[in-house]
This record gives sequence, structure tokens and C-alpha cells, in this order.
Amino acid sequence: MAAAQHPSSSASTSGTDEGDVLTYLLVDGENIDATLGTSILGRRPQPDERPRWDRLLAFAKDTWGQEVRGLFFLNASSGMPMSFIQALKALGFQPVPLSGDSDVKVVDVAIQRTLRAIRDRDADVMLVSHDGDFLEELEGLLEDERRVGVMAFREFRNSGFTALQSQGLESFDLEFDVKAFTSPLPRIRVIPIEEFDPAQFL
Repeated sequence: MAAAQHPSSSASTSGTDEGDVLTYLLVDGENIDATLGTSILGRRPQPDERPRWDRLLAFAKDTWGQEVRGLFFLNASSGMPMSFIQALKALGFQPVPLSGDSDVKVVDVAIQRTLRAIRDRDADVMLVSHDGDFLEELEGLLEDERRVGVMAFREFRNSGFTALQSQGLESFDLEFDVKAFTSPLPRIRVIPIEEFDPAQFL
């Protein structure tokens, strides 16, 4: 997909040099972990089975050819996971620890607010989540004629993401496109015939 036309730089407060466009990589870590554990592995993922988060940053930078700012949202209502936060910072992410009442989806609320705020900036967005709670905000960003992408396990994305592809939403599979995992995952998916390798089943 060709580079989109971006909103006027007069409204930009992204902090990059004039004329530069930034990619915001927003990670819904809770959603990715839950999908990996519940839908794919059937158990809590071991540390070495989780995505290599730095590969997401590298993929976003290589794919759209511009600087990336990674924001990793996590629910810290029960306490601050300092070792994980320090690891994220070492990888180049800005951790966003959140807290709130048990009936508030604090990560979803924060990402929704962030997506709305990005409309005032000269920036593109890659969202790492399967959650349909962000469809309205993503559609708004697409209406601004900027690049918007979703990284996820393709078969577990909310169906609303597929509908947005006709408006320009780009889709990237965490395992097959981003190469975020060091070992193959036990996924059952529809295989395009041009990708079928019988050796994987023999």
C-alpha cells in the first residue's frame, strides 16, 4: 500500500523533525497474552513462548520505513511488575502501567484515548490486539487517510477488522508476517494453497 496522505503538519505535536512521520506501535499486551494462552496453547504461556516484543518494533520500522514509538499498555492494578517494565524499557518500549476499578477495562480505555489523541498528530498507527473495542477509533484514523495496521493472530481477530480492510486497514500476522516467535505455534488455520508445505504434516 502506498504511503497515505497525512493530516497537515501544522497540527503535529509528535516531536519528530518537521516533515517526518512517526509510527505509533500500541501493544495491548493483556489481549495478546490471553489469546496466546487460551486460544492457542491452552495454558499459561511460558516466557520463551511469548512474542519477542523487540521484533514488533523492528517489523513496524522496516515495513513502513519510518521511526517507531512503542507504547506497551498493561494493567498494574494489583501492583507494578518492575522486572517486566524494565525489560520493556530495555527493548525500546515506553511502558504504560494502568490501574482502576475491577469493572473498568483500563488497558482498553487507555488505548482508545490514545488512538483518539493520535488524530491530532502527523503519525501512522499499528495496533497489536484482537479486540473489537478499538474499531471505532481505527475507522476514524483511516478516515484521516493515514496508514493504520493491526498485528494479531489473524484467525482470532475481531471480524470487524476484516471489514475495515476495504478502507485501507493493513493486517499483519504476529507469527507468519512479524516473525515474533522463535518456535512454531500449534495453530490450526486456513492455509493458502501457495503456502502449503506437506512436510509440515508428515
